[in-house]
Amino acid sequence: MSTEHRRRIDTLLDPAFVEGMEGLPLEELRTRRKMAEEVETELSFYRRLIHGRMDLVAFELRRRTGEETRSLVDALPEVLAVGLRAPDAPTRVIQVEAPDLPEIRNRALDRILDDGFPGILPELPDEELDGIWDRLIEAERDVSAQRRSVHNVTDALHSEIVRRYKDDPRQAITG
Repeated sequence: MSTEHRRRIDTLLDPAFVEGMEGLPLEELRTRRKMAEEVETELSFYRRLIHGRMDLVAFELRRRTGEETRSLVDALPEVLAVGLRAPDAPTRVIQVEAPDLPEIRNRALDRILDDGFPGILPELPDEELDGIWDRLIEAERDVSAQRRSVHNVTDALHSEIVRRYKDDPRQAITG
């Protein structure tokens, strides 16, 4: 399969993506690093979406055990804002913009991140809610592992670019 038809994450995590980078033109290194940064942004956004769904499921589980008396609808703004508070300003919400994401249809992640997700939680049987929790945990682990791998690729590309800048500082100006 050609690179154009592969998912960017697959292209990025293929060992060939960073092999021989010492011989690549600087512009190609910058292009690859930019791609890695874009993929990391996408994965970070997916991870935030997953965490939001985890917060919703955790609330519903607490509601079912009696630890929480409010309905999910009543608590929704608070539940969704919990993970978005700035650490130094507990009352200020961090602005999170969605990156320009590629189409992700037909992925298991789509089913978990469906827009109708919050509305169905109160009606789900306990076993199904537990299954959703397990899938969310698995999806979060998968996305986090991919992010770590992308960070490694980004770091390798960045290190090579910095090495070249140190060897010839004029290259930093021309880029």
